[in-house]
Amino acid sequence: MKLIETTKLIGHLVKYKLTQKKYDIDYCPSDLGSEKFISARQAAMQIENNATVISTGMASHGRCAIFYWAVRDVFNQKKHPANLTWITVSAQGGRGKAPGTIEEIAIPGLIRKYICGHVETAKALLAMGDKGQIEIHTLPQGEITALLVAQAQGLNQVESKTGLGTFYDPALGGTTAITPGSQTSFIRRKNGNMLFTMPKVQVAFMMAPYADREGNIYFKHAATITENYEAAMAAHANGGKVFVTVASIIEKNEKEISIPKDVVSGIVVNPWNEQSGAVRQTNYWPLFTEGSKENTQNAVKKLKLINTLARITPHRGPVENTMARMAASLFTREAKKGALINLGIGLPEEVGRLIYEGGLHQDLTFSSETGALGGIPTAGLYFGGSINPLKLNSSAWMFNHYKENLDMTVLGILQVDSDGNVNVSKRGKRVYDYVGPGGFMNISSSAKKIIFLGSFMAKADFRIKNGKLKIKKTGIPKFVDSLSEVTFNAKEALKAGKKVFYVTTVGIFRLTEKGVELYRVMPGVDIEKDILQNATAKILVADKLETVPPEVVTGINFKLRWPD
Repeated sequence: MKLIETTKLIGHLVKYKLTQKKYDIDYCPSDLGSEKFISARQAAMQIENNATVISTGMASHGRCAIFYWAVRDVFNQKKHPANLTWITVSAQGGRGKAPGTIEEIAIPGLIRKYICGHVETAKALLAMGDKGQIEIHTLPQGEITALLVAQAQGLNQVESKTGLGTFYDPALGGTTAITPGSQTSFIRRKNGNMLFTMPKVQVAFMMAPYADREGNIYFKHAATITENYEAAMAAHANGGKVFVTVASIIEKNEKEISIPKDVVSGIVVNPWNEQSGAVRQTNYWPLFTEGSKENTQNAVKKLKLINTLARITPHRGPVENTMARMAASLFTREAKKGALINLGIGLPEEVGRLIYEGGLHQDLTFSSETGALGGIPTAGLYFGGSINPLKLNSSAWMFNHYKENLDMTVLGILQVDSDGNVNVSKRGKRVYDYVGPGGFMNISSSAKKIIFLGSFMAKADFRIKNGKLKIKKTGIPKFVDSLSEVTFNAKEALKAGKKVFYVTTVGIFRLTEKGVELYRVMPGVDIEKDILQNATAKILVADKLETVPPEVVTGINFKLRWPD
């Protein structure tokens, strides 16, 4: 980026940092002429004790922060609303650092049950779970969105194969609860499948860019749509309330209405709403919006600089970059032009970067579980969004679309066992350390081909010197005989005919009927000493072992291309 553009962006971030806690829960314009327009405080006071609430959005996209602040402040003053069950489809926490997230409501007595697909970022709520102050449950994100659709139709059950053979499976003693002592689970077995349910939504909180004076809601110029529509329809069908915070009022346009006024209970105008992290909706960035034609290269640099300044993007050393090149090279051999692709967070984002830098993105359709289809997936603070998306759908639409159409995904790993099962959801023994499956189960069960990507050992010291991998210090095995919990069941994947790979620091493994087999190894690696002795899992070694090419190891003369 040019110096002047970089300086402007830094100034933008500084200004945002100084005003990110600015809000007024009593603000309500007096000249809009409709009783639907209320303050955030008035919305919070309408929630009954013991109600079930859902808030929408993902990470920094579409956060309805004003409602978190309002519910917290009203409770602190009146001890009402109390004992809420709160549902979110995906991550809406700030890891104890960012203001205006779901962590604002982490107050004993205010919330008694939290249900979410990905809980890792809601550290304040996890801490309450550790203390026994609330009950915490996880459900796959795809099933939560499907349950919202079901509730809008007067139902409250979804039958699915998602989660079979995993920590959810009741046949294996599974449950949705991650806090000890819970007597409740929202899953049972039926007809050999999993039957999911959840409490009926009575209040829906969401953010949208605009409303008109009659109270119709518009998603135009949003960065993501997520589950806004489905949450609104579920709450409405259940006889509940739908509250939407918008940044601005626009003229009515029948063709662009996203949620009709008859569904909406109250609208809170908040000029400080964010389209996405550090981007006010009133000054939205077109690069995130549906059908935009922004300069992709400039947009990539812009978001990369923000992630760097915000210290969101971790430093990637030579070893991590080699792993990304290994995965990207494997990707080009396994993917086909025209494929629908999903990329997970973390190292998989680096694979996306290499695909973009190699120019191969033009032959693929990227997607996100938020509903973004097409364009270039955004990373770090903006994970879940897209640069120049072709279409912004809902999360429910995307998870349903994945079932038949998802060709390949690249996902992270925490642990792998001898059978090829994977754990991504449980990082440690404490509730505070729990991650949750997020959309992982739906994505991995839908994708025809899966590349898992992660280090062979945790806390090890890997070095690359003279084109060879050296292990200076061994660490904690990640290929183990017993997982902390099973998030991905390899037998179910094989039964479905999937191709599964595991790209690691030491080489590439593949899933076979007999287990995990090493078939491509990094130069410099001693298989017995460096791999087999540093794993408690049983690892098979291919008869014809390939070596990772030097250009992939070093990056010298590396060019990502489709095979001839």
